[in-house]
Amino acid sequence: MNQLNLFIELTRLKKPIGYMLLFWPCAWGLTISYDFSNEINLYLFHFFLFLAGAILMRSAGCIVNDIADRKFDKKVVRTKHRAIASGKVSILLGLFYSSVLCLLALIVLLNFNTLTIILAIMSMPLAFTYPLMKRFTYWPQLYLGITFNYGLILGWTSIVNEISVVPIIFYLGAIFWTLGYDTIYGFQDIKDDEIIGLKSTSIKFKKNPYIFLKICYSIFLLTFLFSGYLMELSKFYFILFILIFLQMFYFQLRMLDVKNSLNCLKIFKSNNFLGLIMLICILLGKI
Repeated sequence: MNQLNLFIELTRLKKPIGYMLLFWPCAWGLTISYDFSNEINLYLFHFFLFLAGAILMRSAGCIVNDIADRKFDKKVVRTKHRAIASGKVSILLGLFYSSVLCLLALIVLLNFNTLTIILAIMSMPLAFTYPLMKRFTYWPQLYLGITFNYGLILGWTSIVNEISVVPIIFYLGAIFWTLGYDTIYGFQDIKDDEIIGLKSTSIKFKKNPYIFLKICYSIFLLTFLFSGYLMELSKFYFILFILIFLQMFYFQLRMLDVKNSLNCLKIFKSNNFLGLIMLICILLGKI
């Protein structure tokens, strides 16, 4: 039981926000490409495959991240008790767990078409090099956005079996969504990160983060509208845009206090709800 608890702690299974933020773009890409005049069985099958894949890959990514950052995690108040940083789980055991999770993710992936499999495998270097970015650039959040929203392309190709301009535009916009919310998340550790020499957009824009965040969210919302226009979605898609706008600009940005860690965490977590609203918006837009 102790080992099971350590595994759950290591993979953050009790913190679903991580894998849900990885899953939502997959669900968006899948939903915007699916023809609901057909039977819904294929949609539901792919929906749960993507959810399983998101949980497995996020869990493996957490382990790799903790191994790569173990020396830094020991110096940060929020992370010093993590399983690998504290020595509760060895690096070798962590690598074993990560390998098993990746193998299970591969089994899930093999249920998709060939193009989706190839594109997913091509994204692996992005997923496992992300932990290194904060050492070299102030833009690790941008790298995370490129990685975390890649599933939007995969969701599209799993149905259409080709790439077109719509998912690419949507994907580019979703990158700015992640760039925004992960910058908010980064303000929790900004003091410790500066002391130990790590970089982030939270540090780069610490003097005036609100302008940067407004730009990120504005780009995301504009691509969201443009994608709906290109797909000729129904009026419900554009009506619900008002709710999404309010969630991002009123609840998140107006209520944000970058000096309050608990506030930053609360607003970061609210993006899980935003992901659900987006999915509902697309579903209604397809009616």
